[in-house]
Amino acid sequence: MTVSDREKARNHAIERCREKGILIPTFGQMREPGTIDPAIVAALRGVDMQAVDPLNLFRITWHNDPRTGAFGEVNYLAMPSALTGTEARIAGLVGKYFPTGSHKVGAAFGCLAPRLVAGEFDPTEQRAVWPSTGNYCRGGAFDSALLGCRAVAILPQGMSQERFRWLEKTGAEVIATPGSESNVKEIFDACWEIRKTRPEAVIFNQFEDFGNYLWHYGVTGPAAESVFRRLGGPRTRLAAWVGATGSAGTLATGDHLKKGHPECRIVAAEALECPTLLQAGFGEHRIEGIGDKHVPWIHNARATDAVTAIDDEAAMRLLRLFNEPAGQAELARRGVEDATMKSLPLLGISSIANLLAAIKTARAFEMDSDDVLLTSFTDSVELYRTRLTELTEARGPYTNLEAAADFERFLAGATTDHFKELRYADRKAIHNLKYFTWVEQQGKSVGQLNALWSPSFWEDLAEKLPLWDEQIAAFNRETGVLERMGSGGARPARGEEAYGGSR
Repeated sequence: MTVSDREKARNHAIERCREKGILIPTFGQMREPGTIDPAIVAALRGVDMQAVDPLNLFRITWHNDPRTGAFGEVNYLAMPSALTGTEARIAGLVGKYFPTGSHKVGAAFGCLAPRLVAGEFDPTEQRAVWPSTGNYCRGGAFDSALLGCRAVAILPQGMSQERFRWLEKTGAEVIATPGSESNVKEIFDACWEIRKTRPEAVIFNQFEDFGNYLWHYGVTGPAAESVFRRLGGPRTRLAAWVGATGSAGTLATGDHLKKGHPECRIVAAEALECPTLLQAGFGEHRIEGIGDKHVPWIHNARATDAVTAIDDEAAMRLLRLFNEPAGQAELARRGVEDATMKSLPLLGISSIANLLAAIKTARAFEMDSDDVLLTSFTDSVELYRTRLTELTEARGPYTNLEAAADFERFLAGATTDHFKELRYADRKAIHNLKYFTWVEQQGKSVGQLNALWSPSFWEDLAEKLPLWDEQIAAFNRETGVLERMGSGGARPARGEEAYGGSR
């Protein structure tokens, strides 16, 4: 884009936001909602967290209080030893209490907002394309609906029906690509077709867009650190950040944590049926939302300390254990308290995989009660009710015997198989795998690839966050929306419909 093109696009974006009463939150406000203007906080009262309402951009934060609709401490769920079978303390940041019911709306914002305020996306003339394996394109469709711009959601046809139904409600165009969550190349192929046939399309590719990385670095990282402080004691160690690879965005949380806690390990998890990092392997699996068979461009491979693979059958069986009556009865028999059992529906399939990866990590490194392992619980069971129905139809009702066997095998009996601590050469090998996707297929250069191996690249990248916040603040001043709200003028029109999981 030329300078004049960017100026035109930015002016159009300002006009659109002024017209719709849209304020763009800064990354700093998402990190610390206490810095949000009181006029915005007051206007949020009574706005449903899942409504397509511009004010809900300010709810793209880990600090939403689902009981009051206000802001509070970071939402997390600590898993007791009675369930994990390890003395180490494992906790996950809860993604359900975001608009759309998943934290991926934050990653979508991180890719969109910097380009919007810089004039690199015109919501009045261009179409936003969101390639994804599920939750990211939902977040992108949500952001697009707020801006009144056209959205295209690309996701594999094998994803859960809840995702497709949600997207239909937002009015997004949906392109269903062949395969399931591991078929990312097919998503990229659809992007190339769009580039050739739709010149008005702008593709926000979470697998290569550093806005995804930086949102997690600048927002999820501090949220995780605050959870550690709440769990910590005088001898507590921040032992690991564990996350499914997927687009690699959440792994940036570990990069942030390492700055203050150099001993913190970053552990990348993937499906055993598609062990890309572990064995340069391939395949298809059922842990929805962690697209693989490639290494994302934004994965800081040099900082990754270990990789582990989770059997998708384990995740599916624990989905039943955590949500079926027989499973809940077994958990109670094992000493899991009622409060924890009521919270387990906060874990969707990939969240369960993250939990299992954290258990494996704790056992692989023989961690004890002084060790804290953190992860993210990306979404909840609300997006997988049809999967539970399908399992019942295929296998019959979930029995007490199955629940006991699943607990014993997949929780009490979790082992350290398919776990690899990475040497320097192992990390470089993972980094080198990027070549085959990004240089051979996606137009990157070898020079760009080599630059990603340098730690200074990632350190310099983090310096963009303050600049982006300055650009967002300047953009908001030009729209004048906050001044109108503060003077009792018009506020954003409240959305009539709410999408995503219920609170």
